[in-house]
Amino acid sequence: MIEVKDLHKSFGEAHILKGISTTFEKGHTNLIIGQSGSGKTVFIKCLLGLFDYESGSISYDGKIFSQLSEDQKRDLRSKIGMVFQGSALFDSMTIAQNVMFPLQMFTKMSKSEMEDRADFVLKRVNLADAHQKMPSEASGGMQKRVAIARAIVNNPQYLFCDEPNSGLDPKTAIVIDNLIQEITDEYQITTVINSHDMNSVMEIGEKIVFLKNGFKEWEGSKDTIFKTDNEAVTDFVYSSNLFKKVRRMYLEENQ
Repeated sequence: MIEVKDLHKSFGEAHILKGISTTFEKGHTNLIIGQSGSGKTVFIKCLLGLFDYESGSISYDGKIFSQLSEDQKRDLRSKIGMVFQGSALFDSMTIAQNVMFPLQMFTKMSKSEMEDRADFVLKRVNLADAHQKMPSEASGGMQKRVAIARAIVNNPQYLFCDEPNSGLDPKTAIVIDNLIQEITDEYQITTVINSHDMNSVMEIGEKIVFLKNGFKEWEGSKDTIFKTDNEAVTDFVYSSNLFKKVRRMYLEENQ
């Protein structure tokens, strides 16, 4: 579990995060949503330890990050997997080499052990025959699955995904959502997803944190989001006619 208490972050005179408190549970898909400029990117970078913050705390399973030694922080980072928005694969490496990269950084595995582990996770994301391909030979959806394989190769306790469906067609986006959900359940990972994709919110949003102007405006689940009368949330989530119809049907069925 990740616990955030009264988090504040500024850049000069700009106060970006304004007292955010929330928890992200183990074995759940936790989504951070909000409009551009809401603070969600800064928030996830604080969670990852990439940004310092002025006040508040972030705890990983009871351990306050800011109080950890450098060795302890390195140990924690070895337990974190990250899926970047653009996949961030190394163009000069094969897919298998990309997947093994975290093992080379954080473990003392032999080459054969790393190859076996890479083979296992590539099979898990349905890329059993892609080992020797280069990233340029892979489609956008394949690259995302490689990024997920790389993120879980080191058996992380925490998985962060930054806009994992960015640039994907709707059908492939659903595949990626389902894969992230399955892996979260299967390995009981604390998964945090930064997303603007409302399909993802409705599909896998077990916990949703909605940010607006640096504040936590609302939190709930994909079920309770249908019931909220928070105007900021409804304006954001139901900006399309499709979701307005879905919400209206849901409310009519549950009157």
